[in-house]
Amino acid sequence: MHMSTLEQWRFLAAVVDQGGFAAAAEHLRKSQSTVSHAVKQLQDALGVRLIALQGRRAVLTPAGETLLRRARHLLADAEALQRLATTLAQGWEARVTLAVDVVFPREALFGALAAFGRESPETRVELLETVLSGSTEALLQRRAALVITPQVPPGFLGESLLRLEFVAVAHPTHPLHALGREATLEDLRRHQQIVVRDSGVHLRTDAGWLGAERRLTVSHPSTSIAALRRGLGFAWIPRSSIRSELESGALVPLPLATGAVRWVDLYLVIAEPEAPGPAVTRLAELLREAAAAPRGSVLDSAAPA
Repeated sequence: MHMSTLEQWRFLAAVVDQGGFAAAAEHLRKSQSTVSHAVKQLQDALGVRLIALQGRRAVLTPAGETLLRRARHLLADAEALQRLATTLAQGWEARVTLAVDVVFPREALFGALAAFGRESPETRVELLETVLSGSTEALLQRRAALVITPQVPPGFLGESLLRLEFVAVAHPTHPLHALGREATLEDLRRHQQIVVRDSGVHLRTDAGWLGAERRLTVSHPSTSIAALRRGLGFAWIPRSSIRSELESGALVPLPLATGAVRWVDLYLVIAEPEAPGPAVTRLAELLREAAAAPRGSVLDSAAPA
């Protein structure tokens, strides 16, 4: 289809959607004769009757219904192409890669991404979920334009984004809850600790591991929480990730003499701070807002009406 034919299909769609030529002309801000002529030209070119009048209302013929259904996809693609061209002409990036440490609250992340998608639907976001040094490597290897990380590597400036509270927890029937006293480091070392594997390749660390005799290593905090719920060990987990488990008693904080709570700071790092693109700049702003928002409000505002 050449562009003039796409325009004719757009006129036909308007006639059907608006219920007639006069209403379509008003909707399109064209004269009624222009709309009528375009639809007639389209029918003549195809050799197929596309539309019929029932009283004053224009309705599709069976052939018109089939063809317009396919044409609507082409119209949508053409509009998307035009939006993308406009976006690129304004200097907005076609793609932004965001590396986020898995401990960053999901509701804040999804709220920011939903808001960004509404503002810039033509910019594609690629999300890398990282653990510990994985985000650092994404920065150093220039695989991400934006990074949320607990570790800011040398040569980069990190902006404080969020402080997370990690709580030492285990299943309520775990032996550490049956000591009848505060647990010590030596007590912990006798039991299996659940840790999340560092996603980095070259800078891998064992942050948080106590040197327990047994260790269960998983790839994602959600797996760690599932293992904890089944009594497979103990772990430090962000309180924001296990609110429901703590409230229901499915997981219980360990009675530690010291170290029951750990605090981890997350930083927002822009890989090219001297000249970030407008999409990177806007996504960074939305991530700041989402991280600062009270729990629950981000998702509420991001949900469709």
